[in-house]
Amino acid sequence: MHFAGDSIVLPEHFLEHQKGRALRRKAIDRWFGRLGLILTLGTLGVLAILLLNLAANGLFRIDWHFLTSFPSRRAAEAGVLSAWVGTALLMLVTASLAIPLGVAAGIYLEEYAPKNKWTDFVEINIANLAGVPSILYGLMALGLFVYKFRFGQSILAGGMALGCLVLPIVIVSTREALRTIPAMIREAAFALGATRWQAVWHHLLPYSTGGISTGVILAMSRAIGESSPLITIGALTFIAFLPPPAILDHAPFVSFSWLFSPFTALPIQMFNWVSRPGEEFQANAAAAGLLLMVITLGMNGAAILLRRHAQRNIKW
Repeated sequence: MHFAGDSIVLPEHFLEHQKGRALRRKAIDRWFGRLGLILTLGTLGVLAILLLNLAANGLFRIDWHFLTSFPSRRAAEAGVLSAWVGTALLMLVTASLAIPLGVAAGIYLEEYAPKNKWTDFVEINIANLAGVPSILYGLMALGLFVYKFRFGQSILAGGMALGCLVLPIVIVSTREALRTIPAMIREAAFALGATRWQAVWHHLLPYSTGGISTGVILAMSRAIGESSPLITIGALTFIAFLPPPAILDHAPFVSFSWLFSPFTALPIQMFNWVSRPGEEFQANAAAAGLLLMVITLGMNGAAILLRRHAQRNIKW
């Protein structure tokens, strides 16, 4: 390298070396992009094969009679009414438990909790709980909710088991959504005299709604397909009645007795049909699986739409 007037002249071999490095990096980027595309197409291909297989085996079984009939020992007369109603009620209990507690815990740990060894210990355990096998949550729910609290083999016990299962996911997604907000938003709110809660409620939560909503819906998508915790606490594999109604035509007009009703769910009903001999029951299981896949994909699609909508409405 030498100076020529006011400019710097670099050696030719140095320029060639840098040019070669730039070309190699671009080649690596292209190969990495192609590899990512191949893996993405492979994943989508596996999903498409699964959906096509379910549709080929069970799509002809999905009709109004199938959706509004109780399970039966005769495959042609069997339906999923009690299963999808039980799944809906389980998701209601799960969401009522996991969403408020998870979002509140995430806000506290990210915005209020002091940074010390205790909070580090809590954060590590929350991250570990997110990866614990679901059967262990079933064993915990069996000993705690079924036997200790005497909730029995009920919708309440099942919903609380699934709520504990997805609670760490909601906490982690809430914290990650809050971390994406620039520190200048907090500093500007504090500079104008806002309290910490005012900054959280009026600024941080609106900006993080997309990320939190995505995490919540993905957590619920996992809960809706879980069967191990429900089997562990004793969910019924055959049930031919619905829980008591929540709305009454007489005082007090609202009833919570459905919380303590026996239940089944779509994954449990599928397990029951798969274990039975005969192609007709296999077709019923495929139809129930197709319904479950459609519900799960719909929830994940809703998560993507919510995130895009929230991102479009954010004005920094």
